Amino acid sequence: MHHPRAFEAGHKPARSRELIEIEKKALLHAVRVIVTSPFTARKLERYFAIPAARIFVARPGTERAARAKGSNGPLSLLAVGSITPRKAYATLIKALSSISDIAWRLRIAGSKYRAPETVTSLEELINSKQLSSRVELLGEVDDASLNRIFHESDVFVSSSLYEGYGMALTEALSRGLPIVAAEGGAVVETVPDGAALKVPPGNSVALAEALRLIILDRGIRKHLSDEAWHAGRSLPSWNDMAESIARILREVAFASR
Repeated sequence: MHHPRAFEAGHKPARSRELIEIEKKALLHAVRVIVTSPFTARKLERYFAIPAARIFVARPGTERAARAKGSNGPLSLLAVGSITPRKAYATLIKALSSISDIAWRLRIAGSKYRAPETVTSLEELINSKQLSSRVELLGEVDDASLNRIFHESDVFVSSSLYEGYGMALTEALSRGLPIVAAEGGAVVETVPDGAALKVPPGNSVALAEALRLIILDRGIRKHLSDEAWHAGRSLPSWNDMAESIARILREVAFASR
């Protein structure tokens, strides 16, 4: 379980309760439940009545990458993730609109097809804030293009309301990018404090303040970048994750004999 669907943004309370009951019934049949973070493990204990002994954490892999070189023009911000309500890109655009007096540009790499209404609303917001020349919605990009975009960026930003782990954030860590992140879900644990400026999820004012600081203060960017690069060196690889899952599968197989 990457994260419970009940905690996706946009659900009405009754639908969230329904999803919890549906997933609880399914999970109770599992001999083991593999999750991507200790945060999600605690959620399963609290909301889904899964005993801790049946939950196994296997953090997603992050491959080693070269350190990002950054841009040659206005400071380049990067956000990665499908345009859905949970990613709260509208909060990011509102934050950036309040600091339009300083130089920056934003690229968002992520699918435009999962939540068309959210995409339309976001495009309208960008136009209404007169930011269309500074914000680029890239849509889905291939691995090579995403790698290039990471290396051309100066700051990684996440406005997400909830993450079960935060794989795009660890990709940023692996490249030594300084981070501004909303503390939604597992983000508070996935990203070390020294590598990021963290703000409450859904708070455009706090996000704007953090973005202004990181854009204007080269020293803070350098410190956060160094901490991110250091943290990125200790992230598990995909081989590490596969080996972790293989161990739990062998344990279950031997126990059933």
